[in-house]
Amino acid sequence: MEMKDALKPEESGRGGVSRFAVSMAVLLALLAWGLVLNVNTGSVDIPAGHIFAMVWEGLRCKVLDLFTGCYGQELSAVITASPESRIIFSIRMPRMLLAAILGGALALSGFLLQTFFRNPIAGPFVLGISSGAKMVVGITTILLAPRLGAIGSGVMILSAFAGSLLIVSAVLLFSQRVRNMSMLLVIGIMVGYICSAVTDFCITFASESDIISLTSWSMGSFSGANWGNVATAGWLCLTGAVLSWLLSKPIAAYALGEGYAQSLGINVKLFRAALILLSSLLSACVTAYAGPISFVGIAVPHITRTMLKTSRPVLVIPATYLCGAVFCIFCDLIARTAFSPTEMAIGTVTSAFGAPVVIYMMLKRQKQRQ
Repeated sequence: MEMKDALKPEESGRGGVSRFAVSMAVLLALLAWGLVLNVNTGSVDIPAGHIFAMVWEGLRCKVLDLFTGCYGQELSAVITASPESRIIFSIRMPRMLLAAILGGALALSGFLLQTFFRNPIAGPFVLGISSGAKMVVGITTILLAPRLGAIGSGVMILSAFAGSLLIVSAVLLFSQRVRNMSMLLVIGIMVGYICSAVTDFCITFASESDIISLTSWSMGSFSGANWGNVATAGWLCLTGAVLSWLLSKPIAAYALGEGYAQSLGINVKLFRAALILLSSLLSACVTAYAGPISFVGIAVPHITRTMLKTSRPVLVIPATYLCGAVFCIFCDLIARTAFSPTEMAIGTVTSAFGAPVVIYMMLKRQKQRQ
């Protein structure tokens, strides 16, 4: 199951670049469509004309605030002008933007892990990384919340990052003894179950309010997003995406084998550490803000490579991030509107659409081997 076909000579011509341009245009159009649908769809029906007018006024006031030094006074006046504007600016827009940012981060994290393990079904959820982040966040919340009160997003991200690194380290330790990648994935799944068991054990001794919040958070959701979350997640995830893109050439060389990468002067140990840190940071941001979300990190990179018909990292990385954003925006739209006013967990929807992609991918690889 190794990814030896990571870079093919025929994929480096103009055809691959033009296909990339068309694919990016399609993804951007889908992203714009998804953003409009998310703002326009909900339990409160707001005419599209009013939405565009309010969004335009909000942008105008934001620019005015920046140049006049009113520090958000004009924008705050627009947001609180009517119930419809409060719904758009305080609920729907932060939620859809957070879904786009975190969806892209989760997809890119899966791509980096697939590159690292040279396995197409490696991902934050399958390897237990999301479960490890969930475990440490849960323990931190249970232990610190009674003493410190509300826990900030910074503590949540650091806790999730620590949990992600803990599980990655455990999987890497097992990889020194287990050379079979299929067995390594099974070990990752088992480690994830152990982390979930530890989390459930800690929840048993938590207060009733902590149990409710942790249970709701662990199901996965973009609800409760605010502009502070969007700003922090945006800086971290987009920085991680840019750093990943800057590693495109080493990633392409590494996909052809460690020996080939070393022959090009790449420090493999340092490069592997960078991949682990970046993938852990991206998945930690997602888990901290939205809880564990399944199958995005596995399915979206495969969808992207199939769409581009290339595995060149310099093209796949930005397309994967954008495809993950589109995927999660539409999944979140389905989660909150399919059975409105009841909202489904985002992981339920991503599993429903992501799992068939993984099954198809595995059957296709099995057919190619025969």
